[in-house]
Amino acid sequence: MRTRSLGPFGVEVLDVDASRLLEDDDLPGACLEALEEHGVLLFRELHADDAVQAAFGRRLGELVRFPAYANPEVMEISFDPANPNAEYFASNDYWHIDGAMDAIPAKAALLSARVLASEGGETEFASTYTAYDLLSDREKADYADLRVLHTFEAVQRRAYPEPTPEQLAEWASRKVREHPLVWSHASGRRSLVFGVTASHVIGTDSRELLDELEARATTPDRVLRHAWSVGDLVIWDNRGLVHRACPFDRTEPRRMHRTTLRGDEPIS
Repeated sequence: MRTRSLGPFGVEVLDVDASRLLEDDDLPGACLEALEEHGVLLFRELHADDAVQAAFGRRLGELVRFPAYANPEVMEISFDPANPNAEYFASNDYWHIDGAMDAIPAKAALLSARVLASEGGETEFASTYTAYDLLSDREKADYADLRVLHTFEAVQRRAYPEPTPEQLAEWASRKVREHPLVWSHASGRRSLVFGVTASHVIGTDSRELLDELEARATTPDRVLRHAWSVGDLVIWDNRGLVHRACPFDRTEPRRMHRTTLRGDEPIS
């Protein structure tokens, strides 16, 4: 598998077509190793359909199922009013970890571009491993035992700053999660856990530190921005990255298809 560097992290895979996703017995292992090392894999203009994308996802691990969609292994991300999750996608514009509100977050995700907006709509990634590694020794010691409350309301208030009573009631019905600020991974690596789901540091009722750490982790020199072409497929390590969608005209029919690898490691 030949690759080319994309910038601060991430690689473009140069010699894989859609048929090889299903036929090469060595490819899943090579991709998982590369994902651990590089964080992001780009397959440019691969044009893998939903069936191929899901089948390759199953070769990488167990898939999360989304029963509301025709193919429950592929979630459509769009603002089409017919999309059952359209109202929740507005928060994708903010840095986040997929599944941070779940007991175990997603391991990785595969995202392909089907319809693009005329302008904008790029996807940006930033490494939470690097965010931890660049802390000073004093900061690492100070943050080692901090815990952070993650709530659905924290996410939705970004998109809906003046919620209706119905929205507030629905948000309040969702579970909250308490995570350590520093994630000590089974691999021995450490990363920071922040993003739009993070409400505040427990014991302070403040997100000032979270905002500061996010700003430091997402300076332009530490961000990988991918400008999509139709048919691109990107796979990213959800446990070691945050990501977000860049703004675009939401009246245009931008449509992305996501397949999610079920996580096997709680944040601890």
